[in-house]
Amino acid sequence: MLGRALRLLSEFRAGEHEVSLAELSRRSGVAKPTAFRLLGELVTWSIVERTSNGYRLGLRLFELGQIVPRQRELQESATPFLTDLHHATGETVHLAVPDGADVVYLQKLAVIGGPRIPSRLGGRMPAHATAVGKVLLAFGPPNLLEAALERGLPRRAPRTIAAPGLLRAQLDEIRELGWAEEHEESAPGVACVAAPVLAATGVAVAAISITGWSNRFTAARVIPAVRTAALGLSRTLTSDDVVHDVPGHNPR
Repeated sequence: MLGRALRLLSEFRAGEHEVSLAELSRRSGVAKPTAFRLLGELVTWSIVERTSNGYRLGLRLFELGQIVPRQRELQESATPFLTDLHHATGETVHLAVPDGADVVYLQKLAVIGGPRIPSRLGGRMPAHATAVGKVLLAFGPPNLLEAALERGLPRRAPRTIAAPGLLRAQLDEIRELGWAEEHEESAPGVACVAAPVLAATGVAVAAISITGWSNRFTAARVIPAVRTAALGLSRTLTSDDVVHDVPGHNPR
């Protein structure tokens, strides 16, 4: 029952104000009578709220998300570095962590007039299609890359790397450089540079990125800034012992 309830919760999508019972049943594969019963239980606990035409995620779920200790502590430690980077570059800044073959965004500081970026706070993207993801694959534990290759490398945009051999070669280059670049691989018009946030073991626990318009984004201009921010956060986490293991270490 718990697994089916989680499947229902996983089918709510960003930007949807409500979802009908029939649609949640269709997306999740949970039979409509069972879905109705489970959603009723989730409503009782304020995990889900009933609306006039369906359901939406509830306040209690939001509250629980805010107290996840590892991500909250990482986000709080990163805020000064992200804010300084955002002000210094005038570009969109991200903080992301690995979760199997994906990355999950813990922070996003956007700019007015920037490109339409397919990322959101708490959202996820395939690791191979983003700069933060590629730097996490390059400096993370081997099982992250294994998870990505096992799932496959779907295209998010015309320039997304979809060949395993090409991805492996690029990750080797990223390890040598210490940073990753993405040029219209997650979405048209988007360019990005990312650097790893490293634990004391040298394994990446997060990544920081700067994103802008691909037609006027100069990687060389922002690489020193993003690497400095990532190094500063790495030192903070190591000295404060905030991060004890790798977020999302287990493949999904």
